[in-house]
Amino acid sequence: MYELAVIGGGPAGLAAAYSAYTNGVKKIVILERDKELGGILNQCIHNGFGLHRFKEELSGPEYAHRFIDMLKDTSVEVRLDTMVIDITPEKKIYTDNPSGYDVIEAESIVLAMGCRERTRGAISIPGTRPSGVFTAGAAQRYLNMEGLMAGSRVVILGSGDIGLIMARRLTLEGAKVLACVELMPYSGGLTRNIVQCLHDFDIPLYLSHTVTEVRGDKRLTGVTVAKVDENRRPIPGTEMDFDCDTLLLSVGLIPENELTRAAGIEMDPRTNGAYVFENMETSIPGVFACGNAVHVHDLVDFVSDESSRAGVAAAAYIKGEKHGGDAIPFKNGSCVTYTVPQKLHKNTTAEKTDVFFRVNKVFSKSRIVVSDENGVIASFNRPFMAPGEMQHIIIPTNKLKGSESITISAEEATQQ
Repeated sequence: MYELAVIGGGPAGLAAAYSAYTNGVKKIVILERDKELGGILNQCIHNGFGLHRFKEELSGPEYAHRFIDMLKDTSVEVRLDTMVIDITPEKKIYTDNPSGYDVIEAESIVLAMGCRERTRGAISIPGTRPSGVFTAGAAQRYLNMEGLMAGSRVVILGSGDIGLIMARRLTLEGAKVLACVELMPYSGGLTRNIVQCLHDFDIPLYLSHTVTEVRGDKRLTGVTVAKVDENRRPIPGTEMDFDCDTLLLSVGLIPENELTRAAGIEMDPRTNGAYVFENMETSIPGVFACGNAVHVHDLVDFVSDESSRAGVAAAAYIKGEKHGGDAIPFKNGSCVTYTVPQKLHKNTTAEKTDVFFRVNKVFSKSRIVVSDENGVIASFNRPFMAPGEMQHIIIPTNKLKGSESITISAEEATQQ
């Protein structure tokens, strides 16, 4: 019997386990299906990690090993090559590993399974089915961990951060990246990645465009790209043909939540992750969720911070701090896609509440408004906001406790 079981050994699981340990939980196990810790960071060899958390610029593997090294001096047990098959509301964890089938029991569980990429099947691109169509993450793993090039003439569909980074990476390795094509009228990636990965290498970005046809028999030989209207439908007569041998898909990430659903945990259809309270607890008491399994983050530093809070909360639960009773829901206001957390315990002891959310359009000078049924609680000015960049605000909890519901909205500064 463990005090805490952490499912997932990526940045979220590592941070949650370490913070729980430093808060007095000693019997902890990390269950990781891969053969090593670190998760997706192991294939992210570019820099830019750790600026918020460690105040220095690290590569993905370096960032992961900071936490791995911190865990070496603890009693945290790590089980690698261990696939979690099922979890129950009673906190039984069914696993499969090279030694066979096993059942683990824990007082508390942290879900930190990360996320996965959307594939061609999820977006229904028409045309033939040749080789040469990859998700951006798969191409990244081939190149950075296996030493294999995906192709030599590349078109990228979607402007998520992994796709942008792979545009630069493939260019540096000698490939010709012909274009990055984005369905929406704005990029889905961080501004810094658009500048450093596309602009710096003169790679064109076609906004409000999509791939309408894939050509090729055994190997991809070309794609057709067309402009789309306000309803995201291709506009006849705007087609462009690209001769290429590789199409990378960077069309979004989905939280990895089959285990969460199977356990009967309440899910948020907007994030595809669990509904969580301010302490990252799910609808099952003692089961917490964090990182990309809750909502897709744009910086791993934010994953670590959020997961550390989950670890602290799990430690408090194990020590006997139980929350229950009424909750205050967070609601999406104007131009807000989702919020995390989705609920606030009325009896929470937290002095402050961290709220993360995304907007659904590009803003220049703007403000974030937090309100309830009685009016505005707080507001935050922003010089710029975009859907590709997650927003974070901190609200004193005592300002929220008297509310029946809390609404987060975004508006142009001219509306102030």
